[in-house]
Amino acid sequence: MHIFIQIAQLLLCLSILVVFHEAGHFLAAKYFKTKVEKFYLFFDPWFSLFKKKIGDTEYGIGWLPLGGYVKIAGMIDESMDTEQMKSPPQPWEFRSKPAWQRLIIMLAGIFVNILLAIIIYAGILMTTGEQTINTDQLKDGYAFSDVGKKLGFKDGDIILEVDNKEIPTFNYLPVSLLFGDHVTVKRDGKIIKFNLLPEEKRDVLKQEGRGFISPRIIADVDSILPNSLASKYLKKGDVITSFNKQPIKYIDEFRLELSKHKNDSVTLGIYRDGQNINEKLFVPDSAILGFVPSASNLKNATAYKKYNFIDAFKRAPVLSWEMLLVQIKQFKLIINPKTEAYKQVSGPLRLYKAFSPEWDWGQFWSFTAMFSIWLAFLNLLPIPGLDGGHALFTIAEMITGRKLSDKTMEKVQMVGIFILLGLMILVFGNDIWNIIQSVINK
Repeated sequence: MHIFIQIAQLLLCLSILVVFHEAGHFLAAKYFKTKVEKFYLFFDPWFSLFKKKIGDTEYGIGWLPLGGYVKIAGMIDESMDTEQMKSPPQPWEFRSKPAWQRLIIMLAGIFVNILLAIIIYAGILMTTGEQTINTDQLKDGYAFSDVGKKLGFKDGDIILEVDNKEIPTFNYLPVSLLFGDHVTVKRDGKIIKFNLLPEEKRDVLKQEGRGFISPRIIADVDSILPNSLASKYLKKGDVITSFNKQPIKYIDEFRLELSKHKNDSVTLGIYRDGQNINEKLFVPDSAILGFVPSASNLKNATAYKKYNFIDAFKRAPVLSWEMLLVQIKQFKLIINPKTEAYKQVSGPLRLYKAFSPEWDWGQFWSFTAMFSIWLAFLNLLPIPGLDGGHALFTIAEMITGRKLSDKTMEKVQMVGIFILLGLMILVFGNDIWNIIQSVINK
């Protein structure tokens, strides 16, 4: 059932983004009195699930959920319909419009994607608010996974700068480390600086960059799972102080020791109600006791703010800009062959995993806003077939005063189609390979 909920969220997200993006092109074309022949959600090769003609435009829903399109009269696009180009230009056709109008029509979808992200972010800021973890208050440093340690980090490191810049909140620290070239840390009272090499990031990216770093938290007990091993030996408010008589303080130290003593008896030192006690227990093969730490040492570092209408629309463009910068840096990471980040690019067959197994509107809208920015950036790339490619040639025409011939545009569009097909093969190849790997590993 969970996978169907995730797929439903993905389809709804794509539907919203595609409809609004194509509506941008549609409304701009209509404003400049340009005929729009088709407006489709998803693609419709061979057949469509639904279609209805209203006025000059056929509205429909395709069966292939890889995007959508508007077919504008007199424009050579990915449909490669060149028949209309054989007749003289008509006043309602795209090719008859001035270059500045054609440029606005092509960029309108990108503009709407950015505007939509701003509106969604503003809605989130007004309803659920913004939570940040201030890095200057994380006095206990960070805990790192095995792949995080391959980058050169050690548990307890306090990260001071990434590429000579302070990262004020933990929200952007993991991605800053993945995109950065060097980092400065405070370790055991000493300042250390080391490089973040692409080859070392590869292992982090293989795990999709998740969880390689987290704020270091105290090994105390906040809640206990029913019928768990912890329910027999621990109580809410307990602080674990030692493991087999060796002092420990943090939850990462505790988990590490548990993993070393699977199927073994151990002694926990616990501070409870003002007293130090010892509890002997047998560690199961899972090395999981079943309790949640309170993260009490993060309270001073955590800030929460809900915005009013005006402040939300001041903050939302900043969040959108920050997300755009993240997408640009991510793209640079993907095209760097040493990181092998291109192998982790997900398509529709895996993208559903980005959504919560339970329907979570907060997470849904947050991802939709981020993905809207990603689509805006992707369409800005100067690749023939994308909005950015069309815009590039139109801007060149405005500067030089010379327009590419229809024959040349056909060839350029064909090159763009081959590039996009190559990208689709990469994305779907990654999806299929990862699915095969997951089946084999099971």
